[in-house]
Amino acid sequence: MNNKKGTELPPSAVDVLVVGNGPVGATIAALLGRYGVKTLVLDKVHEVVLMPRAIALDNEALRILQLAGLSEDAFEKIVIPEVKMHSPVLGQFSRANTAGCIDGHPKLVTFYQPDLEHAMRNQVCGLKSVTSLGGFELEHLVEESDAVVAFVRDQDGRLHSVRARYLVGADGASSRVRALIGQEFEGQTYAEDWLIVDARNRHQSAIDHVEFICDPRRPTPHMPAPGGRERWEFMLRPGESREELESPESIARLIASWIDPQELEVERKAVYRFHARCCNSFSKGRVFLAGDAAHITPPFVGQGLVAGLRDGANLAWKLAWVLRSQAAPSILDTYDIERRPHAQAMIDLAKFMGRLVMPRNKIVAFFIHGLMRLLALAPATRKYFEQLDIKPKNIFKNGLFVRHQRGDKLVRGSLFPQAWVRNTQQQIQLSDDALGHSLSLVGFGVNPLSLLSAAEVFSWIKMGGHFLQIGPCGQRADSACDFIEDLNHGLLPLAAKGTLVAIRPDRIIMHHAPGTEAGRLVRDCLILMGSVDSTADNLSITINEPPRLRA
Repeated sequence: MNNKKGTELPPSAVDVLVVGNGPVGATIAALLGRYGVKTLVLDKVHEVVLMPRAIALDNEALRILQLAGLSEDAFEKIVIPEVKMHSPVLGQFSRANTAGCIDGHPKLVTFYQPDLEHAMRNQVCGLKSVTSLGGFELEHLVEESDAVVAFVRDQDGRLHSVRARYLVGADGASSRVRALIGQEFEGQTYAEDWLIVDARNRHQSAIDHVEFICDPRRPTPHMPAPGGRERWEFMLRPGESREELESPESIARLIASWIDPQELEVERKAVYRFHARCCNSFSKGRVFLAGDAAHITPPFVGQGLVAGLRDGANLAWKLAWVLRSQAAPSILDTYDIERRPHAQAMIDLAKFMGRLVMPRNKIVAFFIHGLMRLLALAPATRKYFEQLDIKPKNIFKNGLFVRHQRGDKLVRGSLFPQAWVRNTQQQIQLSDDALGHSLSLVGFGVNPLSLLSAAEVFSWIKMGGHFLQIGPCGQRADSACDFIEDLNHGLLPLAAKGTLVAIRPDRIIMHHAPGTEAGRLVRDCLILMGSVDSTADNLSITINEPPRLRA
């Protein structure tokens, strides 16, 4: 589904204006639309861009797409069982085990980005509160005390104004929104250009994993993609021009080790220069940046689009809660506080992996790759790389949650695990689908409603909350509270029976406490969400003051 074409004019006023209808912008629109937020998505073009771009998603990204409403079969994926790193001298010197699932999703998949974008646009198309238009380019912004006025120009040169309570810039690496709010990138641009080649009709011939050929003469990442596709990325050498390497003869020569030139069918090709950059703030006033507009990650760990999807999941529900007066505007400050450190950590990991993939010369390559091979001999260091322990955990140090206490299995500020459950209608589903889109108070083997006063129940519901009880497999509900069975015993061992866990709509653990402290847990969450005096500096600590609720 493409942006609407023709002469349709943008509405003059909306709750949220999203600039950019790529995968991040469309996902943010889908998340906002599920809360009924009046949202407008504008993009310069109508069609989904077909150039080779993102190709990898991890389990967290797939979980966010699930949150946005995409079904498991909404777009085609290839599950990647392992990632291998090869040296032309030492052979395979390292690997990552990406087989298996985390939180109900494969650890790593490849995909075809236009398929994902079409699927997400179809999802957005079914949401009544969202309007998506192509052919509009942002010119400038005027921020008022209670809104942002965006001036956009259509394809006929006419200027239109859109008044939005909040604006999200998801308009890519050359973001106009970022430039208008003065948030310039900090970081580095790699000096090397890379030729990306996507071949088609590789159904029976493509590899089934990801490999990095770490040759200092020509580093080459190589991977399969859905639809019988295969991708190579070739680093250009000094003195080589884009035009020279993009020629059919050069591409055939580069891929001759894998494909008979007579069988080569190039679907897309492009030359990119990789960047490792991050803004020093993801927001300014009522304007927020997401995805490549806020940070650009080199592709060596496949986390560029994943990071943008994390942005969307973090920001969308907070905007919805503020717009519905279920939370104070101060919670929006935690978007930058929570997301920027992890985005920067992923950039740093990608830079480290880049040094492995593209060593400066043969001597450096022999030393680095030899060291990696030696480290793989020790079980502890082999596990560190093979089991992806090197990947920064998506655990916040500060933000919209009560600070974590050492020793707890459930870490406040981290993702609540997902498992297979059965609801009272005897439907088997993933637990996120049972949580829904509310702020959830989950009882481990206990009905949370039974532990709260009528006033506390009312306050939780008023704040956009709902209640859920988790019981063991085979147990049946004995109360009016929503109930799920933990089919594979994947959730109940995480906390003692009687524990209550407050889970944000983005599945981050906000708080947990024994059932005997249920009232305090609710009061702490009310303060985090609704206290007009709370600031970003004290949101991550337990506050024992009486709650001050917004009218």
